[in-house]
Amino acid sequence: MPFNDFISTLDTQLRQPLPGPEAHLKMASATRLRLKVQPNEKTRRSAVLILFYPYRDQILLPLILRPKYDGVHAGQMAFPGGRYEKTDENLIRTALREAQEEIGIKASDVHVLGKLTELFIPPSNFYVLPVVGKLAYKPDFYPDPREVEAVLEVNLEELMDENIVGFTELDVRGITIEAPFYDIQGHKVWGATAMMISELLTVIRQ
Repeated sequence: MPFNDFISTLDTQLRQPLPGPEAHLKMASATRLRLKVQPNEKTRRSAVLILFYPYRDQILLPLILRPKYDGVHAGQMAFPGGRYEKTDENLIRTALREAQEEIGIKASDVHVLGKLTELFIPPSNFYVLPVVGKLAYKPDFYPDPREVEAVLEVNLEELMDENIVGFTELDVRGITIEAPFYDIQGHKVWGATAMMISELLTVIRQ
C-alpha cells in the first residue's frame, strides 16, 4: 500500500473505538496475568512515539534497544519515549520531546495521527500512552548513547508477519518470565512494547 494511503487509513482507524485490553492480552506475559498488579497513588505517567515514515516504497517505524544498566527495562526493545515532565503541556508533547531527545528526530516535523490505549507497566509503575505519528521523510537518527544502544528500522510488512510471534522464558533480574514475543531482526520484543504492537496491528488489520 502506498504510504499516504496507509496513513489516511490509519488516521481513520485511530478515530474508531480502540481494541485496548483485548489486543493487549494477546501479548501479555503469564506473570503479568497471574500477579494482576494494579496502579496506585505513586504510579507515574509516560508516553512513547510510534512513528511511521516512508522509504523506497516501504513503510518503516523505529524501535530502540535500551542499553544494559541497573534498571527494570535494561537491554529491552522499546518505542522511543519516557516520563511526563511538568513542562510538557500534555502526554503527546512528552512523546515528541522524548523521541527527539532519544533518537534525534525533529519533533516539529511529526504529524500526530492519534493515540492507542494507555497501558500500565507494573515493574516500573508507569502508565504509558502510545502516540502514533508520521514523518513525510526518512529521518536521520542521532541516538543518545545514555538512553539508546541501537535504533532498528522495522518494515511494517515484517511486523505484520504472523511467523515472527513466539513464546519463551526470560530471566529478568533473577525472575523467570513466561512471555509471548515478536522476533524482530533477531531481538525478542516482549512485555509492554509487544502489547502496544499487538493493539497497533489489530487497528491496522481492521
